Amino acid sequence: MTRQGGDPRRGDQHDGPTAFLPPVDRSTPPAPARPQAGGPQTARPHTADPRTARPQAAGPWPAPVLPNRQPPPAWPGRPTPPAPTGRQPDRTVDPAATALLPVLPARPTSPALDSTALMGAVPPAPEPDGSGDPVPPPPPPRRGERVVQLRPEQTGEGYKSVYSELTRPTFASRLRTGVRVSGELLITFGLVVLLFAGYEIWGKSALVDAHQSKLNKQLAQAWGPTGDPTVSPTGPAKAVAPAEGQPIAGLYIPSLDKNWVVVEGVTQEDIRYAPGHYPKSALPGEVGNFSVAGHRNRATFWRLDELKTGDAILLEGKQDWYVYKVYQSQIVRPDQVEVVAPVPGKPNVKPTRKLLTLTTCNPKFDNYQRLIVHAELDRTQPKSQGPPPELEG
Repeated sequence: MTRQGGDPRRGDQHDGPTAFLPPVDRSTPPAPARPQAGGPQTARPHTADPRTARPQAAGPWPAPVLPNRQPPPAWPGRPTPPAPTGRQPDRTVDPAATALLPVLPARPTSPALDSTALMGAVPPAPEPDGSGDPVPPPPPPRRGERVVQLRPEQTGEGYKSVYSELTRPTFASRLRTGVRVSGELLITFGLVVLLFAGYEIWGKSALVDAHQSKLNKQLAQAWGPTGDPTVSPTGPAKAVAPAEGQPIAGLYIPSLDKNWVVVEGVTQEDIRYAPGHYPKSALPGEVGNFSVAGHRNRATFWRLDELKTGDAILLEGKQDWYVYKVYQSQIVRPDQVEVVAPVPGKPNVKPTRKLLTLTTCNPKFDNYQRLIVHAELDRTQPKSQGPPPELEG
């Protein structure tokens, strides 16, 4: 049968005659048994090549002939097969599949690690020197150092703590603890005292100054307008008993550069921020003893002990200025109340002089005594004449 043209792989038409080839069986043929070295050669029976359908000569399996390569060497003790003749099956064998891998040189063996290598090996015990003498013991601890065993000790009740010698309370440790606690308490108490003293000196001064400004305004409103300051009043003003806690007069001490508004009453509430007038004592400029009490703080009678004989103390009334001069200072007990009597020290004697008495606590920061300053009226000056010269100086 003849076909014209076409692709011979697809069975199309060709230019010349061609024959149909049988299908090629590409399955792997069974491997023949290898002959034993030195034994008789077993003849291979004639078999048909499925690809060429041609009989092959019986005999041992020939060595494959690779293109451009030499046939593999014969095995030791195996006879060399005869040279191939005729057409042999195209079996390509990779020589690397049967090549022997090179033997790698043996790696040097490393010494085995110690089981304590990760934790740190214990150094060996020191050996004696070459002279044969034993190693001297370690030097004793220096002054201030203390040697403590690093391992716990086993006792009948169990293991003893490493730090038991350092934590066991002793008489010295208890004494140190007591001294430390006492020192802390004393320091705390001292700080509290300092804070209290600071409040008494500076804190109260600010409060007293603020209340004194308010009392000045109240006193000016209580006195009202005085009219023309150049015209004297036609007659003496009628004295009216002031209400307790209300301002009644102004008090000035030029030598101390201090002045206050005096209120009525001597209770703790009355004299908290101002000197207080004893209610049963005389009023400014009257016969008797105008007695005034005040706290011993920096804002009030703190420097009262600095007054000397002859120093001026001024009282400001609604219409007049009253100038007193100091003639005596003394310290008495708190129960000696006769110092504020109309005649100081003589309660049952009728007064004939116009006196002024200032009282305060003594010493500073305490009150187990009283500081008393007595002064006598020197002159009276109307406010229409202006302030006394003692204030101007």
